[in-house]
Parts: sequence; C-alpha cells; structure tokens
Amino acid sequence: MLEFVTENRSVWDRLKQETRPILLYGMGNGADKILDVFSEREITCTGVFASDGFVRGQTFRGYQVISYQEAKRRYGCFVIVLAFAVFRPDMLDRIEALSKEHTLYAPDVPVYGSELFTLDYLDKYEKEIQFVYQLLADNVSKRVFAHVVNYKISGIPGWLRRIETDPADDCRQIFSPKPGEQYLDLGAYNGDSIRDFVSLAPDYERIIALEPDAKNFQKLSLWAEAAKLRSYAAYNMASWSHPCMLPFQKRGGRCSALDRTGAAAVKADSIDHLLNHSPVTWIKMDVEGAETETLLGGAETLRRQAPKLCIAAYHRSGDFFRLPLLVKKLNPNYRLYLRHHPYIPAWETNLYCMVPK
Repeated sequence: MLEFVTENRSVWDRLKQETRPILLYGMGNGADKILDVFSEREITCTGVFASDGFVRGQTFRGYQVISYQEAKRRYGCFVIVLAFAVFRPDMLDRIEALSKEHTLYAPDVPVYGSELFTLDYLDKYEKEIQFVYQLLADNVSKRVFAHVVNYKISGIPGWLRRIETDPADDCRQIFSPKPGEQYLDLGAYNGDSIRDFVSLAPDYERIIALEPDAKNFQKLSLWAEAAKLRSYAAYNMASWSHPCMLPFQKRGGRCSALDRTGAAAVKADSIDHLLNHSPVTWIKMDVEGAETETLLGGAETLRRQAPKLCIAAYHRSGDFFRLPLLVKKLNPNYRLYLRHHPYIPAWETNLYCMVPK
C-alpha cells in the first residue's frame, strides 16, 4: 500500500500559515498561475525576484521585480516559491543551493486544467491512486509514483530530485530497442525525441511524426532534412480521438496546444485512422494535455498491435494515475512503468507501457 508522508498539510496550507515574507522566484505563465492560487487562497506574496542577470527594472503583476541580492538585503530570512520550470543541470544545482539558504517550495500547478493536487484531491481519488500504485510493474516505478504524490502535496522539490533517471537508460532497460522498430512520434516538436529514438534504434524501419505548430514543424522539417532521415514522413497536424479540425494556440515552442481562446484551426487525426492498420512498434506521446483523447484514438492499434508506449504523464494533475488506468482498459496486457527525468516541477514524468513478447 502507498503511504504518504505529507504531515497532513499541503504546500498551500503551509504558505497560508507562513509568517515570513514569501517571495516569488520568476515571472511568466507559471508565476501567473501561482499568484492566481495565492489570490484564491488568501496567501500573501511579499514580492517577486529574478536571477540577478534578468533584472532590468521590470514589473510583474504590480510587483517591482528585484534581484536575489536585493531580496536578501531587504528581507533577510524569507520563503522562496519557485515559479518556473527548471531542467538544466546548472539551474537544478542553483535551486538546490537556494533551498539550503531558504525554505523553498516549487508548487505543483497543472500545465492544463484547473484541478490542484491538494489533500482534498488526494482523498477524492485515493482509491484510484492506490489501485494504480499496485498495478505498476517494478519497485522503481512504485518509488517514483510515491515520490511524485508526496512532491505534489508538499511542493518540496527534493522528492523529485531523489527519483531522477536518464531517459535513454529507461528506454533501453524497459523497451530493449530492436532492429526494425516502426516509430510514431506525436508532438514531435523540433525533432529532439526523434533524434533520441534514432540513437537508441539506428536500424529502425520507419518514422512518422506529427507536430501541429507551424513554426515547430518548420524546425522539425529543417532538422530532418539536415539529419538525412530515411523512411521518414511528417505531418503538420495534431493527434486526437478522431479526424477533425481543432482550435489551436500557436506559440512556436513546447507549450503550443489546443486552446479555444483566440486560436486558429489545425487539422487533427487519430492513431487508428492515420496508421490504417499499418504496423507500428513504438509510440511516443507528448501532446500537451490531449493524451487521453489520443489514446482513445488509438484503441484498435493498442489492442491489436500493442506497440511500446512512452506517454507524457504530467500535463494535468491526474495524468500520472488516470493515463495508466486508460492504457490498461484499452489493453490489459500492458505492463506499466513510471519514470521521472530531471525537471522541477514534475514535468518529464513519463509512463512507459510494454507488452511482454
């Protein structure tokens, strides 16, 4: 049984009860979301600071952005709330160093959707969470799962740092790549995941890539041409449960996604319709919150072919337990593995699915 070590207080409860100044570290979309939660939960934000080299007299949400050195001079002992994603080794080390000088939280706010992973949320879905924990195929997955839950409740990044693994090693160990792999990349971005796949399976047979953002697709096309990929096809479209046109917010980066607010239309297709019974052995899925619909659109392929699956399980608060349940519903023979790659917050928490053959 999965045990939680959260001391019955979420990060939001801790922050509300905090008597020291609370300073937001960073600006942008993540900071907006955190400040919105602060407002809803009546948590006081004292100020906003940025890394010393990024301070140029700007303001953010009415706060004058100051440097870390200025924050130390003004406030002395204060609480840091990290408000941006960190994955570079130097920045991960920076956050670890800051956490030794100050109490530091990196609250979990979903990339998409509005549900926060609070203690009430945990109580509401504890039955499903405990069930998925028991479904996981190895002890590493169970440890990752438990640490992710405790991180989401506590906002303490140390829970994530202790479970980091290398994505290439995970693919080798879980998937055992073989000659003749036929790869479908959903959310191919600029080709980074295809590059990783080719390094793992150089004797592949075919690659198909989908990328809905036009600017990303152009980068992908330029990279693929320079890389001289063989047996390769790419489509400027999204993945979904069925062929259709969908509203899409083009941001020209990793965060381009389906969005009804001021969005243009983009063509979308399902795995089953796109493949039309042609073989596939490996599917990577990082589709910015559309993972559920994409899996439903591949129901026949998962049932008949059982390809290896690597699925981003972090865009919505419940993805790390809801997506495993859906995969098992579509094909009960899948074995489920969970891994977390170096990232704060819990982005790059990925679900690996494999049917033993």
